[in-house]
Amino acid sequence: MKWKNIFYALLLFVCSETQGAVKLPAIIADNMVLEQRSTVTLWGWADAGEKVQITCSWNMQPVSVTADKEGNWKAAVKTSAAGGPYTITFKGQNQLTVQNVLLGEVWLCSGQSNMEFPLAKGAGWRTGVFNYEQEVIKVTDPMLRLFTVKQEIAGAPLQDVTGSWDACTPQSVAGFSAVAYYFGRELRKATGFPVGLIHASWGGTPAESWVRKDVLAAGKDLAPILERYESNLKNYPNELKQYETALEHWKQDSAGNKKPVKPIDPLKNSKSPTKLYNAMIHPLIPFSIKGVIWYQGESNADRAYQYRELFPALINSWRKEWGSDFPFYFVQIAPQYKQNPEIREAQLLTYQKVPKTGMAVITDAGDSLNIHPRNKEIVGQRLALWALAKDYGKQVVYSGPMYQLMKRDGNRVKVYFSFAGDGLVAGKEGLTGFTVAGNDRNFVPAEAHIEGNTVVVWSNNVKEPMAVRFGWVNFPHATLYNKNGLPASPFRTDDWPGATINQK
Repeated sequence: MKWKNIFYALLLFVCSETQGAVKLPAIIADNMVLEQRSTVTLWGWADAGEKVQITCSWNMQPVSVTADKEGNWKAAVKTSAAGGPYTITFKGQNQLTVQNVLLGEVWLCSGQSNMEFPLAKGAGWRTGVFNYEQEVIKVTDPMLRLFTVKQEIAGAPLQDVTGSWDACTPQSVAGFSAVAYYFGRELRKATGFPVGLIHASWGGTPAESWVRKDVLAAGKDLAPILERYESNLKNYPNELKQYETALEHWKQDSAGNKKPVKPIDPLKNSKSPTKLYNAMIHPLIPFSIKGVIWYQGESNADRAYQYRELFPALINSWRKEWGSDFPFYFVQIAPQYKQNPEIREAQLLTYQKVPKTGMAVITDAGDSLNIHPRNKEIVGQRLALWALAKDYGKQVVYSGPMYQLMKRDGNRVKVYFSFAGDGLVAGKEGLTGFTVAGNDRNFVPAEAHIEGNTVVVWSNNVKEPMAVRFGWVNFPHATLYNKNGLPASPFRTDDWPGATINQK
């Protein structure tokens, strides 16, 4: 009887400890950064009907909210000017205190492997940036905070992620996104504000992995993505059975034969549509962010024409989910022998058509053989130029020349550019990379020279030029810049069907 009473007492104690406990998502935790001079959203879970009181030390004005019947609660809290550290107390039937909170600027950093690429050397393709040993040693900054979302896959939207906020130290930054770090470093230097970077990326993933299912279903040219996924789901059991049979045969006679490759379950594949949005983006909403930086596109290069619709759909859907038209700055993927020019065009078109976007051109920082160029500092710096100019009022030139229009004059074409600044300049190897075509659509190498803010293009073999292209190859060289040293984006003046137009 005595042991029975002890058992019930312990059970009552455990229940009292778990029931009514206010809980917070991983993103709302010690060392976090909240958007300054804003109304931010704080949320979590408790018992249905439980009252939660939130007190922030920057204003000491309590905010109360009541959990709904599912136990969810959400509160809007006003923040003051940049500063800290502060505390936030959440009090229900229990009490939680989040400490060392800074008010500043928060950016979400996402994409595939070139965003995941760490500052220091890691496993496999993660070779680290140039001179990473020296870079890592000098990066201690307690006002720069880092949060990496653990890579997870989910078939339906999750409530939370796994991760933690850390101040920037050699230990915490070594495995952190190099592009994100350099971007944050530039913001810190130029503004002095605390900066929080939320890093959520996964190498080798296509854009559709990061998009809600209903967005893909509604897209005119995006439905085939879901159709292909459903087909993969249907075929997987048979593919697995074939693999197991082939594996048994291989075990019996493996001489000179390659071991069969096990098929990936579409339900557990990071490349499957929606899976990473569900697990790594949706749980972050509605954490208030200033904007997004994005480095992705390589995995969609073979479907570049479709990317013209897919990429804007991703941007617009994220903005809709957050309820904010935040800026979205992205990297035009680096030159590499497998990356066709149409994917860079799709990114250029996204910049031209989607408001509050910006594109960092890095044709001078590629590696023809390596899809992961190591110079990530220039990438972060160029992304930061867009943010500093557009969001922080800094007087900086933030883009290289971009094609605007062309005018024919006999057998010559004059090409006009935006962001030409005080004039155009050629690279060290001269002005190359231009081609021209007539009605036959046969492009031939062209001569080119700079006239102020324009480039005159011609070929003696094309009497009636109809179109001009620049850098229209897998590995373009940066040969045209503005006087601020920013390279021109590759472009074409025609809209003739490309190689990926039928790839869905």
